[in-house]
Amino acid sequence: MDKNSKFIMEARVQRTMESLAKNNMDAYYVETEKEALEKISELMPIGSTVGIGGSMTLFEIGAIDYLKNGNYKLLDRYKEGLTPAELKDIFKQSLLADVYLTSSNAITEAGELYNVDGNGNRVAAMLFGPDKVIVVVGINKIVKDINQAMLRVKEMAAPANNVRLNKTNPCTKIGYCTDCKTEGRICNEYTVIKRQGGKGRIHVIIVNKELGY
Repeated sequence: MDKNSKFIMEARVQRTMESLAKNNMDAYYVETEKEALEKISELMPIGSTVGIGGSMTLFEIGAIDYLKNGNYKLLDRYKEGLTPAELKDIFKQSLLADVYLTSSNAITEAGELYNVDGNGNRVAAMLFGPDKVIVVVGINKIVKDINQAMLRVKEMAAPANNVRLNKTNPCTKIGYCTDCKTEGRICNEYTVIKRQGGKGRIHVIIVNKELGY
């Protein structure tokens, strides 16, 4: 990124962080994946019960391995050999976790979190339950407004995640969302968090990297 592009991005990040603060969400900016992990560690007390939302971003910054090897009680949705019933139970337990760690499909410059879920477990925990929610995003997730957030999901996040999950929905063939009505559709619950009611619950870490979908 040249200095001119960097200036534009830094201005967008600053606007977004100021908006998040106005919306009762604490915002942090870090340069690297390592710094993101350090901030997560700072926000997450040792011994916490931790739930996690499905996220490539968390894998890319090393958060999943960090939690598995750290002094936390991880509700591990990625544990090998889980039955569908056991996975569902982990999703339910995560609603009562001390901390919920996740990413977001998009964040607007107005400080809104836009997300689309397949099962609703991730957005449910973001909305209510865990005492603390930590959201980690790359700068590629920042968009101008909700319309751009919706477009981002349709043209990037949804098709990419369908491919990642080996789905056979139309977007895996044509590369964009067709608002399909298939049984295997993973875009079911749509949420916008415009503001957090209680200050100090939602923490957003913006990483100066392109992360996730």
